[in-house]
Amino acid sequence: KMGNAESNAYHNHLSRFLPEEQIDIDGVFDTLSGSSGSAGGKNAKATKKTMTLAALQARQSIIHDAHTREALPEQMTVRLYNGMKSIDLPGKSSGPSEQIAKEQFVIFMSDLLKGNADEKITIIMRMISKTEGPVKGKQIQEFTEDLIMSVVHVLSYREELKGWNLENTRDSASGVKALASQLLSELKLADGTKPVGPQLLETSFDPSVIEDWVYRVPQVSVFLSVVVRQGLHVLHSIPDQTNDILNLVPRCKGMKGRGLVSLFDIPSIIYINSHLPAELQHKWQLLFSSRLHGESFSQLCGHIVNKGPCIVILKDLDGFLFGGFASHSWEVKPQFQGDNRCFLFSVFPSLAVYTYTGYNDHFMYLNNGQQTMPNGLGMGGQHGYFGLWIDSDYGKGHSKAKPRCTTYNSPQLSAKEDFTLDAMEVWAVGDVPESTKGKKSILDVDPQAQALLEMAGKSRQSEGLREPIEEDEDDE
Repeated sequence: KMGNAESNAYHNHLSRFLPEEQIDIDGVFDTLSGSSGSAGGKNAKATKKTMTLAALQARQSIIHDAHTREALPEQMTVRLYNGMKSIDLPGKSSGPSEQIAKEQFVIFMSDLLKGNADEKITIIMRMISKTEGPVKGKQIQEFTEDLIMSVVHVLSYREELKGWNLENTRDSASGVKALASQLLSELKLADGTKPVGPQLLETSFDPSVIEDWVYRVPQVSVFLSVVVRQGLHVLHSIPDQTNDILNLVPRCKGMKGRGLVSLFDIPSIIYINSHLPAELQHKWQLLFSSRLHGESFSQLCGHIVNKGPCIVILKDLDGFLFGGFASHSWEVKPQFQGDNRCFLFSVFPSLAVYTYTGYNDHFMYLNNGQQTMPNGLGMGGQHGYFGLWIDSDYGKGHSKAKPRCTTYNSPQLSAKEDFTLDAMEVWAVGDVPESTKGKKSILDVDPQAQALLEMAGKSRQSEGLREPIEEDEDDE
């Protein structure tokens, strides 16, 4: 009899879930199997119900009956189904069945949501390819692109983008490809080599290599978790179970009602945000946009000084997108500032983050109106040879790296070494420092003037003239 062996594995997997999670998983399976009818009606016991691909596809469109669009793209639904189907049940008659049994459904959920890389790997291999054996780089690329596209799609569908949306960000299609390439660049063969470019697409990878990749690239598991929880709408309402995706996308402030389209796309926001210090990942607030505030260096300084850690993103006239993370408030002064948490990044044509090398401490620099020192905003490298530089004569900049930036090991980020700026944004990340909420007047930018006034006992006349604080608006 197969009953005991089957129920042991099943109960071991079920025991990983809390009672309220078990109820949730049961409910989802019952809905799915109910819409496909019980297997031939021979046995109406709950555990003998099965579900089909058609039921899984139907679930995607019926959850929000007001919307006819699917919670998940078709190809991801098929991949999830293939993953469920790949689970062998002890004592099950050989040969794949087109029906998914409840045990398979529960083991699939348990391995993908609670398992380690070793437990996930068989399912992921089947999601990549329906056939046994090694998989080609091209198949992993298609799976990874489907996975990222499904994350963007389902977060948008569930309205979980926290104030971002597909209208106020750059088109995600190139971001999906760029993020997939970035994750695939971590694929290492058993001998430690990393195939690249066309070679990667033709290389065969066996399960142990993919398992190592899933273990080293946490985004794969997090994205699968999002697709399963939000796509199948399972365990989504149990609060402590969604911590892994809590700060996947930061809350967006300062875009609402401004008709702006950010230079970022959703995949690049997810990727760059994951590299920020954990305490800064929950919120991004727009401080400066050249399209909103004009192309002026003094405007830029006025909007970003003393606002806490920031992300700067630039677009050059050739369409390249790149920038840097400043770990400290920007201050106007002729010295380097910041610390080793700063980094430079590229968003387009490729997505990458470049971190501190230990070579020097030239993390960030902001100066204006000085005769003897360079005036502008810079990160990494040295005067005249910054990894990223915007001149105070706003509109010109450079990214010099022969062959790499000394501070961050970044290559040339712009299309041309000396570039013309097309657009720029600065985002405060984390909570804006308490003492500096609201807009800065020139007194805030020039602390000496402020100190002199206070010593003279003068009140600050400009206090009431500031722009209203945007901090508390709700961008949802």
